[in-house]
Amino acid sequence: MKVIPGEKPTLLQTKVSRRKLLGGAAAAAVVLAEAPFASAVQAAVTQAELTDPTKIPGVPPGQVGTRSAFEKLVKKPSDISSRTPLQDLFGTITPSDLHFERNHNGVPAIDPAKHELVIHGMVEKSLVLTLADLKRFPSVSRICFLECSGNFRSGSEKLSPQDICGLTSQSEWTGVMLSTIFRQVGVNPKATWFLAEGSDAAVMTRSIPIQKGWDDAMIVYAQNGEAIRPEQGYPFRLFLPGYEGNMSIKWLRRIELSDAPYMTREETSKYTEPVKDGKIRYFSFDIDARSIITFPAYPAQVQKGWIEIRGIAWSGRGKVQQVEISTDAGKSWNPAQLSGPVLDKAHTGFRYLWQWDGRETEIQSRVTDETGYQQPTYKALAAARGSKGGYHFNPITGWVLKPDGRVLLRNG
Repeated sequence: MKVIPGEKPTLLQTKVSRRKLLGGAAAAAVVLAEAPFASAVQAAVTQAELTDPTKIPGVPPGQVGTRSAFEKLVKKPSDISSRTPLQDLFGTITPSDLHFERNHNGVPAIDPAKHELVIHGMVEKSLVLTLADLKRFPSVSRICFLECSGNFRSGSEKLSPQDICGLTSQSEWTGVMLSTIFRQVGVNPKATWFLAEGSDAAVMTRSIPIQKGWDDAMIVYAQNGEAIRPEQGYPFRLFLPGYEGNMSIKWLRRIELSDAPYMTREETSKYTEPVKDGKIRYFSFDIDARSIITFPAYPAQVQKGWIEIRGIAWSGRGKVQQVEISTDAGKSWNPAQLSGPVLDKAHTGFRYLWQWDGRETEIQSRVTDETGYQQPTYKALAAARGSKGGYHFNPITGWVLKPDGRVLLRNG
């Protein structure tokens, strides 16, 4: 029997028969004995739905933790990428298994005991480093976002934050500073670029300014406290804070130093963007400042009254300085509260308490970073680029609240 909300259960409704209790416990025990651990968790949840969960044994400790079966967090995959469910996350750290993926020819299977990194070119002495060798150097950890330069979608009012810009995620990355390795090999003062090459089937390669290597580039082998996952470059990858994601070469196997860029396939046929007058911009490394409201956003439905508008903001050129919220389609703006700590080149949470009167309106967010750059409107960005999309497209996103509480994306 079910209890009607708002009413106290009767004595009859609270009773659990000895037969039902023992039967439920026995069924749970059989499931735990015969099924894999994850299946046992699901079975126990199903059993708990049928009986009082305080009356049956719970699932015993396991080797790997699992999410509740009631939490349906998934990435949205395509043939080349999968997107982080930004609207479903709390805080700014992305669970490792929900970090977005962008691959150019699949995820390679690499034995860490056999994988090596060759560093050569304009150096005093070439080196071959294993994972064990890298772990012998002083380690560094930092919290930083990673974003694909093609992180933009539009065209439908029924797109979620995950659909629009789910190709960005944030982790705590651990590894060794590339500058440490540079000092070890002795970089020729005339070297101005270096080539990074991956071990995937696409042999992904990019040219990178040498100054970035001396500045804050890392070779990372851990993510959120565990070994970096295969989808993110196991056993180690290059990580370039604030740069477009494709340059942080995964499954890193070679670094070559030179006095000129290499003009590789990926940086000539791809990862360039059109601008006005038929020109093409390339070597646009930095991720521009961006923000997005993750609640309320499609597919949420809200009620009239007080609403906490929440979202994330970030910039590849430094720290977030300010986020502003508009609840009248950009006519006026008010400062949002930033959730600390505000870190360099990192997702920063923001929130703004707002009382909705139930009338249709549009909410927006815009970010200003510490360089003074302010996130542009879609119209301004399209006019400046001479296009309506492409790489490094970071327009203000607007959400339309309908009188019935539906939240839809405003396009254009």
